[in-house]
Amino acid sequence: MEQPTAVPSADPASGKSRRAALTAAVFLMATSAIGPGFITQTATFTTKLGAAFAFAILASILIDFVVQLNIWRIVTLTRMRASDIANAAIPGTGYILAILVIVGGLFFNIGNIGGSGLGLNALLGLDPKWGGAISALIAIGIFSSKRAGVAVDKAIIGAGVLMIILTLYVAIVSQPPVGKAMFETFIPSTIDFATITTIVGGTVGGYITYSGAHRLLDKGQTGIENLGAVNRAALSGIAVTGIMRYVLFLAILGVVSAGVAIDVSGKGANPAAQAFQAAAGEFGLRIFGAVLWFAAITSVIGAAYTSVSFITVFKKDISDRARDIATIIFITISLFVYVIITTPPAQMLVFVGGLNGLILPIGLSIFIYAAWARSDLMGGYRYPRWLLVLGVLVCALTWYMGYKSIGPIFALLG
Repeated sequence: MEQPTAVPSADPASGKSRRAALTAAVFLMATSAIGPGFITQTATFTTKLGAAFAFAILASILIDFVVQLNIWRIVTLTRMRASDIANAAIPGTGYILAILVIVGGLFFNIGNIGGSGLGLNALLGLDPKWGGAISALIAIGIFSSKRAGVAVDKAIIGAGVLMIILTLYVAIVSQPPVGKAMFETFIPSTIDFATITTIVGGTVGGYITYSGAHRLLDKGQTGIENLGAVNRAALSGIAVTGIMRYVLFLAILGVVSAGVAIDVSGKGANPAAQAFQAAAGEFGLRIFGAVLWFAAITSVIGAAYTSVSFITVFKKDISDRARDIATIIFITISLFVYVIITTPPAQMLVFVGGLNGLILPIGLSIFIYAAWARSDLMGGYRYPRWLLVLGVLVCALTWYMGYKSIGPIFALLG
């Protein structure tokens, strides 16, 4: 069997370029983890479970911590892409992992396009189908133009700051029952495995698991000499996304606790937008629509790019041009499926989180095996026992959650 080709290390980078690469990886992980899927899932499940959803948030943060520390560390040390690591550890599994991530990424992108439709619905009142179609075409244009991509990157950062400010504002004015939320965080009145699997899948499942790590690989931030900085970057990203998840939950919990009825079932339902409108009025609704749209556009491009990066396991010498074309085709297929399906966008965003939550334990299990049995892939590096033990425990937990929730998740397609 052909041996995997390690991605060569870049020339020693200056401190400035190294920080830029690590910041880019953190930003990619964070924007992927707090995209339209998580926003919509949080609104949907907070409406259904109330303060008890806090436990699912905590579980997602802890699982995120273990998954990202393991994945980033192994990719950094092996200097290989995830599918190549899988093939080297257990021959043939890299192809299976690639197929699962690509299929999961396709469904995720259908949901992301739906999220962009919900964003334009809140911002301009457009029908979500038309909004999604227009947004997908804009995403293709952005991806095809390097200059447009740079401009949008800056706009995304601005939208992210705006989202943080708006979310904090809503979390304050909605006056959530913080004491009850804190109690339910650790002693929940309800534990719903389907909910936890879905929210984990929407934040660290599918392609999201590997997006930040592959970004580091592309930037040459690999090898044991970069391990300390990579670990700090992973922890920073997890901390930022964890705080934002909880603040977003509190913002919506305050609205729900005030007795505001939020529609989570109708075809045109946009639960998060309804919550922000209830707390911040028409202005809050429009600003939220813009932020959701920017988050969705970023996720459309990121999901397509990361998913397509897995095709290199099937063809090593694929050109950059061919990858670009494949990415555009990927977005186009996602758009076509989105247009013809009848599943409401918000419901699709919840489903894709669940689907990618089911995919997560498969890839994680392969990586944990590589850490345990294939230290040779990492240059003989002695893997931390505590991190390996945590990885095994999270593997077992995610497999169990997947078993308990597979039925409810697929029932969402109704």
